[in-house]
Amino acid sequence: MEGNANLYAVLAGGFPQDRSQVAIETPDQTYTWNDIDALSGKFASLLHSLQLPQGARVAVQVEKSPMALMLYLATVRAGYVYLPLNTAYKATEVAYFFGDAEPSVIVCDSANLGWISELAAKIGTEHVFTLDHDGSGTLAMAAADAHADFHTVHSGPDDLAAILYTSGTTGRSKGAMLSHRNLASNAQVLNDFWGWSSDDVLLHMLPIFHVHGLFVASHGALLAGAKMIWLPKLDIDQALNYLPRCTVMMGVPTYYVRLLADDRFTREVCRNMRLFISGSAPLLMETFDEFHERTGHTILERYGMSETIMLTSNPYGAKLGERIGGTVGMPLPGVSVRVVDDADGPVAAGTIGNVQVKGPNVFSGYWRMPEKTREEFTADGWFRTGDLGLFGGDGAPDTYLSIVGRSKDLIITGGYNVYPKEIELIIDALPGVNESAVIGVPDPDFGEAVVAVVVPREGHTLNAADMQATLKTMLANYKVPKRIHFVPELVRNTMGKVQKNVLRERYAQ
Repeated sequence: MEGNANLYAVLAGGFPQDRSQVAIETPDQTYTWNDIDALSGKFASLLHSLQLPQGARVAVQVEKSPMALMLYLATVRAGYVYLPLNTAYKATEVAYFFGDAEPSVIVCDSANLGWISELAAKIGTEHVFTLDHDGSGTLAMAAADAHADFHTVHSGPDDLAAILYTSGTTGRSKGAMLSHRNLASNAQVLNDFWGWSSDDVLLHMLPIFHVHGLFVASHGALLAGAKMIWLPKLDIDQALNYLPRCTVMMGVPTYYVRLLADDRFTREVCRNMRLFISGSAPLLMETFDEFHERTGHTILERYGMSETIMLTSNPYGAKLGERIGGTVGMPLPGVSVRVVDDADGPVAAGTIGNVQVKGPNVFSGYWRMPEKTREEFTADGWFRTGDLGLFGGDGAPDTYLSIVGRSKDLIITGGYNVYPKEIELIIDALPGVNESAVIGVPDPDFGEAVVAVVVPREGHTLNAADMQATLKTMLANYKVPKRIHFVPELVRNTMGKVQKNVLRERYAQ
């Protein structure tokens, strides 16, 4: 029998020999490596006792907590498929994910149990548990008497470990299927490339319903046997309190903007830090430069996506080269990246084209969408990222990639992906609306702000504040337009296509 490819087995291989050491510290509590093994073991035993079908999905929409991390580890450890859902999603959004993924188990915040249970009943899901931010809930109660000593299920490299939903520009979300190999290979490569060691202390302030916080940050620390200081979200006072004890921090650009806005953020606070990593959205050069000036540290930018985890990174060690602001660095070891024209032909360095990728980290396809999967891969097996980029150019070496835009009008606000079409469909259905266009405009705090340009129906007067209030009941807050502009008609080209580039320029201020 070959070695166990189960992601938990791979990560546990990096736990320190002395498992009584603290692995996770929160402002209220600590958890040792033994606790991780025992608590994830109890949850895995509970899931196993439910006699779920092979490949069963476990859908989870809960606030960030160490116990939520234990549940994730338990799910993959027991050989099931983890499906994290953004805590901001409302009932209409969640209903789609449940209907598409058909989870066998649903875990939610107890405050949402009412409407979640209704959705679960509609799709015939029997097992619904609660898990709150303090670790309480029916899941913890049910697992209290379960065996802590769980034998990690033997998984093949290509067995499914997680599904991450990434919205499509058509408004219909796609479930990216990630295997144990996809997740483990990326963790192992980053462990080496970013110089992780068991002496590291990670400041973890990211949410754990997407790639950045759940996979890149958590896997990095777990595989290195390194301690995590675990905060529910970005809190500047807490960050300044803990940073002197940390060596690694990961954040979206907003985190770095907020730190720089506080006079208490100094070189002294960063005295033990070795690495600041930024991702999930473009980092402004202004932030990159100011951060270096204030702290002496150069932020490391990298590039990845839900379907691939990490693809490229600026170098950690000087021997590989310098970190260049505005670029996302070089392809990671074992990952191939190419920039091509619309016919998939290579383009010269310095020329903008379509970014395509290949490697053991690249997902196998979209859940129950074989045609969409075929469309997104080339005949020779490269994944079309939908991003526009170039190698080299503007003083960067030809091995460094820069992402210059998105071919699908994606908006990234505060590190979260927003797909205009989804919001447009909802706005267009509101009373008195003729049509709308949703765009992203530059924003110093969030990177991009969501803005809606709305054409009212003839004879109707619309109010922006009222529309925003309505949209807040239907959409996650980060998707609700920060500003709504009313116009008599949308600007179009000769083919009748809305010219979003013109709208972006017009409303940039």
